[in-house]
Amino acid sequence: MDKKESEPQLKRSLSSNQMQMIALGGTIGVGLFMGSTATIKWTGPSVLLAYGFAGFILYLVMRALGEMIYINPGTGSFADYATNYIHPLAGYLTMWSNIFQFIVVGISEVIAVSQYLNYWWPNLPGWISGLVVIITLTLANLVSAKAYGTIEFYFALIKVVTIILMIVVGMMVIFLGFGNNWHPMGLANLWQNGGFFTGGFKGFFFALSIVVGSYQGIELLGITAGEASNPREAIVTSVKSIVWRILIFYIGAIFVIVTIYPWNQLATVGSPFVETFSKVGIAGAAGIINFVVLTAAMSGTNSGIYSASRMLYKLSKEGRVAKIYSKLSPHKVPSVAILAISGGILIGIILNIVLSAFGAAQNIFVLVYSSSVLPGMVPWFVILISELRFRRSNPEVIKMHPFTMPFYPISNYIGIASLLIIVLFMFINPDTRASVSVGALFLIILSIHFWWKHSRSKQAQPKAQPDND
Repeated sequence: MDKKESEPQLKRSLSSNQMQMIALGGTIGVGLFMGSTATIKWTGPSVLLAYGFAGFILYLVMRALGEMIYINPGTGSFADYATNYIHPLAGYLTMWSNIFQFIVVGISEVIAVSQYLNYWWPNLPGWISGLVVIITLTLANLVSAKAYGTIEFYFALIKVVTIILMIVVGMMVIFLGFGNNWHPMGLANLWQNGGFFTGGFKGFFFALSIVVGSYQGIELLGITAGEASNPREAIVTSVKSIVWRILIFYIGAIFVIVTIYPWNQLATVGSPFVETFSKVGIAGAAGIINFVVLTAAMSGTNSGIYSASRMLYKLSKEGRVAKIYSKLSPHKVPSVAILAISGGILIGIILNIVLSAFGAAQNIFVLVYSSSVLPGMVPWFVILISELRFRRSNPEVIKMHPFTMPFYPISNYIGIASLLIIVLFMFINPDTRASVSVGALFLIILSIHFWWKHSRSKQAQPKAQPDND
């Protein structure tokens, strides 16, 4: 028996529905519910087109990923493709970028949880709520992938149901006048108050850079593949449906928001979700939405622990970090990696509490959180580039492939060029320049570390002895 086959492997226990909900959970974050107005501020109602264009890029990324995963469904598969079809450095950057991204997101979501719990318990210390959340989600991840998938399924379901209700209620307000004395709101807010494109070409691309960041996490499908019970069928089903679901949820919710409320007055609205439900007389709307964003925050942390622990597991399996991180529990989950990632999130929360005492936490935290956007784009670049090389290396496989990338290779080049333009505008925009620079510095330091370790390992190899015969 092959030694690799005899080693303990992750258990395949995730269903297609769980995979889709995990991807939804990793993508639909608290920003949508809390009504972040940055993107709308830069481009006005045309933010709808920004979400649509980013969704198009998302579709290309997921189709490229689906094509490759169908042939080789493994845990953290897009990192494998980066190593095999681009360069080992690309795989290394992909794995560490994923870990960095989800630890930072996990920290932010746990901090958000403490704020949401203060709605009901104003005097509850943040460190207590943070500790309870981390312990709960860590235990769920340690039990089994199936337990994680089940929790994430219900977390995501709560978000999805809320968004659907908000869209339905919003459409009734817009077209029927429900909650507005049966006077339809109409669509005038889409072009009044300065027009549809209020920020011009530059404002549109400024908004696009943040919109792309809100979609990050969709590539979680490429991490769950290694624990899917029927990977090929699950991948095809998930990729076909997940992009359209996300587009409907995001664009539908944003359409309702910018149609009901003038875009230049959103800063005074608070949470558009709360206001929309309150408008039609739903009592306790604030409490309901607070519960939903609470589960959304816990969902983000849950996805972060899962995703980052699997990448740490891969790094360990490849000998890039200590072997102990690839240790599997009797439940066939990477227990040490899960504990390490949870510990990283906990350290971040402690650091935030310490900085809060000096009044410096908010600015530093926003900078660190935003810095995860560029590393979060690394898997998207990797997937689009890897698929180009994958096609060239597997011509026979592609002939019989039922789920190929449409309009190859033009679609790959369009996706790559679009992402490069978005990164360029992130450097141009003064509001995102610092954060994207931190992300770029992180990638540069990782690259230097990779080459340093690579050169040391080459020097440590024994030199071939000359043949004296």
